[in-house]
Amino acid sequence: MAARNTARKRAFQILFEADQRGADVQTVLADWIRHSKSDTRQPPVSEYTMELVEGYVQHATRIDELISQYAVGWTLDRMPAVDRNILRLGAYELVWVDGTPDAVVLDEAVQLAKEFSTDESPSFINGLLGRLKDLKPSLRRDEA
Repeated sequence: MAARNTARKRAFQILFEADQRGADVQTVLADWIRHSKSDTRQPPVSEYTMELVEGYVQHATRIDELISQYAVGWTLDRMPAVDRNILRLGAYELVWVDGTPDAVVLDEAVQLAKEFSTDESPSFINGLLGRLKDLKPSLRRDEA
């Protein structure tokens, strides 16, 4: 399972970099892939990292709508960029990826927040993703 943990971390880093640079997420992903092939110091981009990033891109508008709708007291642009991108990744995997247990998605997102964000971020991320988890059946219906 460590490979999936690493894949999520890399996917988060790609989303975060794209957000910070104001760049297209797929362009940043392509840059990471290219760099990993040309520089042995760069870790490879796994298939699961690519799936997560591409899946997020496919549902980005809906994911940002959901985060905005359920983030009580926070607008998307006011959120710390780290939290915003952890939430984007977690929301995608939680709502649209069936192969990962919900508890794992929440735990992994909280771990990313502990590693990369503020002391308050893990509980904020856990609470918002927990709300999405509870609403998951209706969220998937709404998109159909």
